[in-house]
Amino acid sequence: MKVKLCIILLGVSLMSGCTRTARLYPVQGPLFVQTPSLVLLAKVTGAFNSGNITVALSDGEVCKGHWAVVPRTATPVSAPAVAAPIANSLSPVWDTVYGSGFFVSHVLGTRLYVRAVATGNRGTILNVEMYRPDTPEVNLSTVRGIAQDNKGNIYKLVF
Repeated sequence: MKVKLCIILLGVSLMSGCTRTARLYPVQGPLFVQTPSLVLLAKVTGAFNSGNITVALSDGEVCKGHWAVVPRTATPVSAPAVAAPIANSLSPVWDTVYGSGFFVSHVLGTRLYVRAVATGNRGTILNVEMYRPDTPEVNLSTVRGIAQDNKGNIYKLVF
């Protein structure tokens, strides 16, 4: 009986450790010019290759979606050095938030590059991307992200 209880408690503690809170800061669009400035909170769950994301918007709308790793594609040897960005990526948004050329220089080709589409219960669609650099240091402070909604807002995502 004690063994079963220990296993259940271990499982619960592992599952609860896979939840992180992220903040979305508007950097362009209608919410960016709003005073006082607005910060949205997102709950990101899961580990390794997939999970869920929930974002609470300022008007009470809740956007929910699933994130997953964007598969890396092999580049043929004869292909040009700079391949076209991955279809459906938010590469221009990365460059808007972090500077020109950021997506190609830092995000494209990394092992942990994830994408999510979170849909709201009132029609908002939030596209989210995150990546972690391929460095020996592995922690959440190295994860960077961006988001764009269907209302003209661009966000910087920070853990």
